[in-house]
Amino acid sequence: MRRYLPPLFVALALAAAACNPGAQRSAPPTTEVTSETTTTSAGPTTTSTAPSPLPLAGPQAATGPCPAVPAQAAPDPDRPTYTMSLRLDLDDNAVEGRLTVRFRPDLSTDRLVFRLWPNGPRPAAAGARLEAGPVFLGAPVPVPTEAPDPTTLVVPLEVPLAAGEEIEATVPWRLTLPGASNDRLARQGDAVRLGSFFPVLAWEPGVGWATDAATSAFAESTTTPVADFSYSVTVPDGLSVLASGVRDGARWRADAVRDVAISVGRFRSAEALTDTPQPVEVTVGVHEGLDDDPEVYLDRVVRAFEDFSRRFGPLPYPAYSLAVTPGLSGGIEYPGHVMQGPGTTGRTLSHEVAHMWFYALVGNNQGADPWLDEGLATWAEARFEGTLDDVVARSIPAAGRERVGEPMTYWESHQGAYFRSVYVQGAQALAALGDPEAVDCALRHYAATHAFTIARPADLLDALRRVFPDAEATLAGFGAL
Repeated sequence: MRRYLPPLFVALALAAAACNPGAQRSAPPTTEVTSETTTTSAGPTTTSTAPSPLPLAGPQAATGPCPAVPAQAAPDPDRPTYTMSLRLDLDDNAVEGRLTVRFRPDLSTDRLVFRLWPNGPRPAAAGARLEAGPVFLGAPVPVPTEAPDPTTLVVPLEVPLAAGEEIEATVPWRLTLPGASNDRLARQGDAVRLGSFFPVLAWEPGVGWATDAATSAFAESTTTPVADFSYSVTVPDGLSVLASGVRDGARWRADAVRDVAISVGRFRSAEALTDTPQPVEVTVGVHEGLDDDPEVYLDRVVRAFEDFSRRFGPLPYPAYSLAVTPGLSGGIEYPGHVMQGPGTTGRTLSHEVAHMWFYALVGNNQGADPWLDEGLATWAEARFEGTLDDVVARSIPAAGRERVGEPMTYWESHQGAYFRSVYVQGAQALAALGDPEAVDCALRHYAATHAFTIARPADLLDALRRVFPDAEATLAGFGAL
């Protein structure tokens, strides 16, 4: 494994070695991505890999116009925990799974709400179908459920759950795979993408259940709190797995993340270790039959991680994997795992890495406020690629001009305007504030203060006001508020 270290990190390491000549530094353990025929048995108990609050380094500590940035917020200690097993059967064209989730709401509720995103208009049209149930609530007796729409499974509770009270739910499920599809759920031969593929609790802390309607757009609508995941994946012989989290024996662990995603295939892989400033293990896998070089992707991913950690603050996750798979024209982000199509080493790659800060670390309601992660990721992409002037110069369609803050239900009927109106116009709104370095400063505040939360536009505005007192008027001019 190659190790990429920023110059400052190298200098500090050399200085430490000089002070302690007897010390020997060992590299963190690596994660091999190998074929697994059976990996459903529970692994040994291990120390939690939950991210800890990280101090700020580099530009964050600089003096001058950027106000001091606070330490990164910690994840909620009462976050949900998912334990899951799943088995991919290509002959049956299905994934069979079972999950148990422990959930402790911060508000009282008389129901549980699981979202079944494969039943949304776009994946369902490609042949996907997610069946869930029966549901068990800590006992071997199934409980009644309701399905107000194909993407929503409601579990009424006989006795309302008080704030802070824990409940355990077990849900068996079965996913029928679609065929080749330019989307997060797809199968093309033995290349399989599994994104937004299992029943997930749609709770927004401080608000309640998120039941935003699924749309047919090539976009997310999800809202999920950070949670801890432990899951096993069984795939046919000869296939490999790239996924969210870190491999821990027979299981994968991903702590304080909003979701997990999996790519299965026959990968040629390249690995490196970078620092943001804590070590992050980066793995890139290119599916066989594609001409792309995993080393080219790897170099770009490492550079993007180093750049964004300097601009926006530390990223507290220990692993990132990228699967380059056939039949995908762009990129799809999940915490710690990204799916991209061939020939996407440019701005698609940097955009998806930026989502590790804006969506993975700082979450948002993607159905209500899609610009809040897409606009900020486009800003980061433009800063890394040196294309901010080009982004600012792009025209915005009339259907989206000054409407950057519209929800996905609006873009459902204006899909031709969606990309420029949300991605590009979101970055333009930030550029209109003033000095790009000062915008980066404000985003460092935003990322530190709202890490591990589900942010709203008002939260971004609060961070921007620390640097730009007139930020509200500027954002309002773009319809962001």
